Order: sequence, then C-alpha cells, then structure tokens
Amino acid sequence: MPLDSRQVLGPDGHVARRLRAFESRPQQLEMAAAVDHAIAAQEHLIVEAGTGTGKSFAYLVPAILAATAGQGEGTPRRKVVISTHTISLQEQLIAKDIPFLNAVLPVEFSAVLVKGRSNYVSLRRLKGAVERSHALFAQPEEMDHLKQLVEWSRHTADGSLSDLDFKPVSSVWDEARSEHGNCLGRSCPTYDNCLYYRARRRIWNSDLMVVNHALFFSDLALRREGASVLPDYDVVVFDEAHTLEQVAADHLGLSVSGGQVEYLLNRLFNDRNQKGLLTKLPLVTTESFKIRQQTEDLVGRIRHQSRDFFADLAELNQSRGSRNGRLRQPPDINNVVSPSLKELSAWIIELSKPIERDEHRIEFTSAAERCIGLANSLNSWMGQSDTESVYWIENSGPHNQRVRLIAAPVDVAPVLRDQLFSKVKTVILTSATLAVGKQSFDFIRQRLGLTKANELKLGSPFNYAEQMKLYLPDSMPDPTESPAEYTSAVCEQIQHYVTQTRGHAFVLFTSYQMLREVARRMTPWFVSKNYGLYVQGADMPRTLMLEKFRSDPAGVLFGADSFWQGVDVPGDALQNVIIAKLPFSVPDHPLLEARLEAIRKNGGNPFFDYQVPEAIIKLKQGVGRLIRTRTDKGIVAILDPRIRTKRYGKLFLDSLPDGAVVADREW
Repeated sequence: MPLDSRQVLGPDGHVARRLRAFESRPQQLEMAAAVDHAIAAQEHLIVEAGTGTGKSFAYLVPAILAATAGQGEGTPRRKVVISTHTISLQEQLIAKDIPFLNAVLPVEFSAVLVKGRSNYVSLRRLKGAVERSHALFAQPEEMDHLKQLVEWSRHTADGSLSDLDFKPVSSVWDEARSEHGNCLGRSCPTYDNCLYYRARRRIWNSDLMVVNHALFFSDLALRREGASVLPDYDVVVFDEAHTLEQVAADHLGLSVSGGQVEYLLNRLFNDRNQKGLLTKLPLVTTESFKIRQQTEDLVGRIRHQSRDFFADLAELNQSRGSRNGRLRQPPDINNVVSPSLKELSAWIIELSKPIERDEHRIEFTSAAERCIGLANSLNSWMGQSDTESVYWIENSGPHNQRVRLIAAPVDVAPVLRDQLFSKVKTVILTSATLAVGKQSFDFIRQRLGLTKANELKLGSPFNYAEQMKLYLPDSMPDPTESPAEYTSAVCEQIQHYVTQTRGHAFVLFTSYQMLREVARRMTPWFVSKNYGLYVQGADMPRTLMLEKFRSDPAGVLFGADSFWQGVDVPGDALQNVIIAKLPFSVPDHPLLEARLEAIRKNGGNPFFDYQVPEAIIKLKQGVGRLIRTRTDKGIVAILDPRIRTKRYGKLFLDSLPDGAVVADREW
C-alpha cells in the first residue's frame, strides 16, 4: 500500500534528526523514515528513489540505528544485509558511506564486505600445492604465480583475491583457494591462522553485511538444501533491485558444461603432460599401482565420453534448427558420462584410503565429491525433472565446441515468496527505476512474488526542466515496418544530435547487430568531424573504453546492454544520450520465451504484461545516465517514433522524470 509520509516522518523522529545533521534533502528524509517504519513494524517496503536522492544514506542510517537499538542493554541486535548489483556501488558503500557514518553516528557498529569462499586462499591447500607442484603444474607461469601467492600469503591480512596485485592463473588459484568440500575445519593444522575463518568470524559478529545479489541468491539456494553462507538476518536491503529477477533466475537454476568436466579430469590426470592429482597417490602395493593405472585409464575414457556426449548435444541442437537452443523435452541421447563419473568417484575414494594425513586425503575426497556433483547435475538436466524450469543448450567458441547446458526457473516469484519474503522480517527494495507510469509497482512486485508491501515513489531533487531537454524527432520511419529505412534515419539523427553537443554522447542500442552496422556506416563521418568513436564489442575492455571516453574532449560511445545501467559519467564528459530504439526485449532467449508463454497460458498479454513494463524500466535506466549531479546539463533524444505513435507510448513518457521538456525536431 502507498505510504503517507506524514505517518512516518515526524519532526521528532530520531532518524530524521540524524539525517538533517547531514543537510539531507526532503526526499532522503522521507525515504529514511519509511525504511525506519518498515523495520520497526517488520514490514516489507518498495521505494523508487530518483537519481540524487541519496538513497544509500536513507537506508543505511535507519538500518544502523535499528541494528544497534538497545545497545548495551542486553537487547539482541538485528542483523542487516545490504545487497547491491554492481561492484561500484559495493565499493562506495564499504569504502565511503559506511566509514563516514561510523565516524559521525553516536553508536558503535560493525560492517563487513562479504565475499564468496572461493575468493579466499587456504593456507593448508597452498602449502599442499607447493608440495605437489611438480605433479600439478607444467607451465613456468604457473610456478611463478605459485611463488607469488606464497610470498603474498605471508603478509596479507585480508587473504582474498582483491588483496592481490596480480591475477593468478585459474589452475594455480583452484589448487590454493578455500573450498567447502575441501576444508578440515578445526582439525586443519592452519585453522588458527585461517584467513577464511577469520573473515567468517567478522561476518558473524558484524551488524551490517554488504553482499552482491549473486552471493545473496547463491546463499538462498543453499538454504533450500539446509546450508548457508550468510548467518541468519532480520533485514535485507536490495539496492539496484530492478535486476533481482534475472540474478535470482541465474542462481536458482543449473548450469553444467563440457569445460567443467574437462577441467576436473585434467586436474586429476592429464595424459599429455602426465600431471595431475592422481600421480601423487601413494603406491604401497602392486595392487594399488594397478588400481591407480585403472583410474588413470578411466579418466581418459571419461574424457572421450564427455567430448562425444557434449558434441552429440551440440549436433542435436544444430540439427533441430533451434533458434535459441531450447529443449522442450529430454534429449534422446544416452548419458554415459554420469555413471562413469560416479565410478571414478568410487575409485578415488578407494585409492585415498591408505593416506594417513587428513590434509592430504581430503584433496582426493573433495575431487570425488566434485565428480558426484557433476554427475548429478548432468542427470538432472538430461531428465528435465523440474517442470517449472526451462532447459536449453548454449554453443560457443570455435566451431561451437564449447557447450553449456542450462536450466532456470521460469518464474522466481514462488521461490522468493516462500523462501525470502515469508521468512525475513523486513525486505527493502529500492532503485531509481522500479515503477511503471506515475506510480505502479505492480510489475516488479508480481515478478518477484512480493504480495504485501508498503510503497513509496520519490522524485529526484534535480530540476529536470532546467537540466535536461528530451527530443522526440518526427518523421522517423517505424523500426518494425521499415527496418532498413529506420537504420538510415538513425544515422542521420545521430549526426544531428552529436553535432549539437560536439560529441560528449552515449548512443544506446538494443542489439549489437544494429550497433555494428551504424558504426560501420558512420565511421567516415566521425573521421571527418574528428570525433572519437568508442564501440562496445570491439577489442577494448569496457572499463578502458569508459576511461578514454571520459578524457576525450569530443568522444562518442556506442553501447549496448551493459551501458544502459550502472555507468556513472557526471560532469561535462556526458552531455547527450541518444536512444536508438525503445528497449523491447526480443523473445529469442529461452528463458524470456518461456516467461512469455507462461503469461499467455495464464490468460495474460505477454507484450503489455511483461515486455512493455520491462522496456520502460530499461528506458528509465538509459535516460538516467545523463543527469548525475545538480550541475549536469544535456539532452536526451529518443529516436523511436513508437513512443508517440503507439498507445503504450504515453506510459513510457509518463515514466520519465517529471518536468522533462519534450521538443519536436527543429531542423
């Protein structure tokens, strides 16, 4: 239900007083009071807070005050999880916002950045990797990185990958990282100095845990099986909550690839260089030598089985002429890999029995468990036992040699309703883009299964009428009816609007195909004008492309999906955002296709119930790239005429910031 701010924002509210001390904006005070009310009443809350609201303080201050309420009086402290989608926001919270609040708030609290276990080095495994290095590593680079890891481990206080000044090759890090199935706990000889458990103790004793959405939903998936990464919590705040459905689907599903099987087998025994874990097994009897030889032969046999199995699946995918790799029924292919992996697991367990020291034996039992895990994943995917999931094959790499088998729940709402919203006392969802139209949160709530919640929609403190002009050029052809003519017209419009701001522009596309075609056609024009052109999908990494764009006095960046959100370019570097086409998702992805089918099956309209609101939220994200501070100014040009010619267009316009000036083409 919508919140009346007068109910929660009293002049004597302790949250309001704290925030007023930071010269807060009215929108920030209103949001903070709503968060405070939701935590106190143990209710859920969904808040759209426009850019510049200062929403991180608006949820951090009441969360901290709630976590420390009754401090020193024996009252149990609430545990709070703050979950974000992007690394940049995580870094802002943990390195800037939280330390500032720790310095100025009159309460003591602790906060920690939670990372997945595989981010931490295991001192025991690192030592074992050194002892087995000649059996495990064949490349000079591997030995060099191993030596650097050893030296780093002697002085690191953090013990995680982020503390390293180089990126170790995966083969080395996989032998040294901390793993759930490869941990001796208190029996480990390095337990007292364990960097992972030191981090765990900080997590268990902290008031605030900052995580990313991926880790949160990985933990939620584990909780369904009776395990967990995070301690129990009372409050969850999801910032950048517009991404939750996709992240939840990714981590509540299943993914297994031929590369995973190959990697595990090579780790056990690589017949090309005679390296691998099996070569370090003790050979105490003639019989044990025979068993090891048989096990190495079995590894080779499974390698061939796996390659044939995944090649057959790739061929099946191509022969069916599948547009997107989706399988609507179990494939008629014999899965010989899973039984062989289970057989291999049994042999490894048998071979490891004579090993006396636990820290040596666990390397083999852990590998055996990985064999079982991969076997079970393959069985699950091949059987398609979960009728509520969609199954598909992805081929990539040269000649489609890389094959990945994926399953994902079509609808995450039932899982989130039962496992999250029904079990956690307070869940706060916030983002600058959650509502559709002037007020409605129905789309995001239905997709996430949030049936009961308070609602609050706050505008931005920025003056969009003064800071931004929104151009809707006329006489544009319809992109669906005349795609070739539309592409040509887009090139003309880009020239016009880029000239207005002398570069300093993002051009956002909905497909790489159109992006590449427009870039190809317009390159001579950019050369003639001496404007820098940065095209996503070329060889330049995304972060480097952004750096070059920011420093270019006349740069233009052509971006696709990842540039519509999570990119912050304040100041004069970005003065122009051109939207090439309304960001309707094309139902060529298996998961989206299945979602639309489910909506149709339930009597809904897939286009208006899903594709329109989804596109509106993405458009709001794209437009939001322009104005990031009170002093930013610029233009947005939406080239797609459907925003004015179709009946759904008004809903798009109503969803954009209030006060934006709409202007026709004047040239």
